[in-house]
Amino acid sequence: MATELIERTRTQEKSPNLLQAINMALTDAMHDDAKVLVLGEDVGDREGGGIVGITRGLETRFGTRRVRSTPISEQAIVGAAIGAAIRGWKPVAEIMLMNFTTVAMDMIVNHAAKLRFMSGGQTSVPITIRTMTGAGRGSGGQHCDYLEAWFAHTAGMKVVAPSNPADAYGLLRAAIDDPDPVLFIENMPSYRAPAWGRAITPGERVPLGKGLVVREGQDLTIVSYSRMVVEALAAADTLANEGLRAEVIDLRTVSPWDRELVLQSVRKTGRLLVVHEAVTPFGVGAEIAAEVGHALFGLLKAPVERLGSAYCPVPFSKPLETAFVPSQARIVDIARAMAAS
Repeated sequence: MATELIERTRTQEKSPNLLQAINMALTDAMHDDAKVLVLGEDVGDREGGGIVGITRGLETRFGTRRVRSTPISEQAIVGAAIGAAIRGWKPVAEIMLMNFTTVAMDMIVNHAAKLRFMSGGQTSVPITIRTMTGAGRGSGGQHCDYLEAWFAHTAGMKVVAPSNPADAYGLLRAAIDDPDPVLFIENMPSYRAPAWGRAITPGERVPLGKGLVVREGQDLTIVSYSRMVVEALAAADTLANEGLRAEVIDLRTVSPWDRELVLQSVRKTGRLLVVHEAVTPFGVGAEIAAEVGHALFGLLKAPVERLGSAYCPVPFSKPLETAFVPSQARIVDIARAMAAS
């Protein structure tokens, strides 16, 4: 159970935003299990609890032994987390920005994801790698990429991308409990956005690999995750005013994705649009489109459509950045065309 201090904080914060929900999940996990530790650049209180303050308060509450600010070395951060995990800890390693996971790809892909297989199941690596990304704040091409397809393509690890505070809390708790590596992707522009969705339930775990229908519909299925769920829901409102009823599914977990939930929805609607912020080619949408096209061939009323960002680096220019990412208007346009086919 959480401490009285945590409960008082929750009473004061009726609707925690995404940033606060993640801090709450870390706090509760560390309180409930003394083997959970946090490490990463500037995660300690002396450095402000990270560049956006997500880990603020953890060092003061749990001490420097369990909250470690590290040098600027992503490979060392993940390597240390892997070593700690093998020794029985449950590390939560923060890689400040998702683009910087590329520096640690060897440790993530060749070590964390494979040690269970290469040890014949004798060694598990229960690490959670938190990272943030997302266009919209003018951070440019080296700070905002969605690279989830790279890691979803890696056997041995899971990939999670919450869209709202309650799911962020529950998915992070489940990720920390998981015996295998989990990449936990946070959307930067959403950190302080107004909370939406259901209320946070203290101690709740959202099962990894289980999506959720966040809006029911009959005419079209829109599948998304992370911030694009918000755009999909807004688009569904617009479409409803035109008599087109879109069902919106939040995958929540990118790998493994909830294949049965998506197939069940598309059997009903006959149309599928997959929306993600990652660039369109070779993305998660391509995998889902291939699976649905194979399983439901002959039942589809229109070709499966994908909508992602433009196939280029994330622009720094605000007008170009806005044009780069999928939007409510573009979702609506594609949905209209699908319904007319």
